[in-house]
Amino acid sequence: MLKPGVGYSQPTQAVPERVTLDDPALQVLTDFKHVTAIIIQPGETVDEAHSRMIKRSVRLLLVVDQDRKVVGLITATDILGEKPMQVIAQRGISRSELVVRDIMTSQERLQVLNLEDVRAAKVGHIVATLKAAGRQHAMVVEIDGAGRQTVRGMFSATRIAQQLGVAIQPNLVAHTFSEIESMLAH
Repeated sequence: MLKPGVGYSQPTQAVPERVTLDDPALQVLTDFKHVTAIIIQPGETVDEAHSRMIKRSVRLLLVVDQDRKVVGLITATDILGEKPMQVIAQRGISRSELVVRDIMTSQERLQVLNLEDVRAAKVGHIVATLKAAGRQHAMVVEIDGAGRQTVRGMFSATRIAQQLGVAIQPNLVAHTFSEIESMLAH
């Protein structure tokens, strides 16, 4: 008999509290072999996606189909930005009718980093890559011997900033990398 109040094992990823730009990039990767990816299906509402992000303290969800294959991603910026209002206006629907597929970034539009390249990279390379792409997140894929991709993890500008010891306001996404650079310079 299972006793009351028993928890369950969950994957954990030990990450260093502090890193420098010269540390290995793997130290700032959220590795899905060690941390459970937070997912949502394309037909769920945008409000549900936002609620899940808040509950799980994340700013990105992988969008998966019924077979758990990645079909895209949705970020807090997607939800809180202009995309929802544009779709609502175009379709004449209410906010409650807006679903993830309406505003997600679909899989064919996602650029990825190869895990093999990441293994040789430093934290500073990831910061520069995210800055050059103007992105808050970068997806990392592992490629098997047959050339098949598996999403292995994600880089998050907010998490990297925290590990670098730089305080960043979540609503200042566009300025994140200039803030990191100026704070590290002082």
